[in-house]
Amino acid sequence: MQPLPLQEKQKIADLAAQGAIFYCSHSGGKDSQAMHIALSMIIPQEQIVIVHADLGAIEWRGVQDHIAETTGQAVNVVSAGKSFFDMVRHRAATRPDVPAWPSSATRQCTSDLKRDPIHTFIRRDMKARGASLAVNCTGLRAAESAARRRKPSLSVNARLSKAGRKVYEYLPIQHMTDRQVFALIHLAGQKPFWAYRKNQRLSCVFCIMGSDNDLRHGAQQRPDLYQDYLDLEAETGWTMFNGKSLQDRVEMAAA
Repeated sequence: MQPLPLQEKQKIADLAAQGAIFYCSHSGGKDSQAMHIALSMIIPQEQIVIVHADLGAIEWRGVQDHIAETTGQAVNVVSAGKSFFDMVRHRAATRPDVPAWPSSATRQCTSDLKRDPIHTFIRRDMKARGASLAVNCTGLRAAESAARRRKPSLSVNARLSKAGRKVYEYLPIQHMTDRQVFALIHLAGQKPFWAYRKNQRLSCVFCIMGSDNDLRHGAQQRPDLYQDYLDLEAETGWTMFNGKSLQDRVEMAAA
């Protein structure tokens, strides 16, 4: 992966010099952790604000403590006011003709439970600070998918750039590989979240994008939550994955 173009590096430096607030959307995963480390190298800490979208019961236990410990900053926790299970049940009740669970094509879990609450926080926090310039930072990486590879590393967020606000979207570690992410965490004297001892990625305990291995690890760590997912599949009449239940995926990993 190539480093950020010099022009974009200069733009970030200019935004920091102008007093922009850098909102660091932190999930607790390795990419968020590496992103915060990278930001801390070039942005004054008082201009970095940590925001975490709380996923409730489906979140890995201890992830918020991990964020606080590794950033050394206050963690602003936001939530959507509805749970993942609420969202699935609502879709099953109102759209019985379409799959009730999110998929890679319809990731309303990301938009409803993460992006929208974080955007609401940014608008309110900027107003409270009297700020007009901000940068929303996320740990997306080009190596993860073709769609993420096509995203610009720096762009204007049209949804947030209203009412006198100018907000940019910034992907600080878009150019980094998995190995580089873990190396940066190690060089900072930190460790990734404990679930990475077995997990390849970290999101919900049972993520629609998770590998069989990650789903099996989740079932081992949270058998109570695993049963809740199986019960919800039975309740809605839809499996979590296209043609496969969560139990199918977990058992495939075991086999």
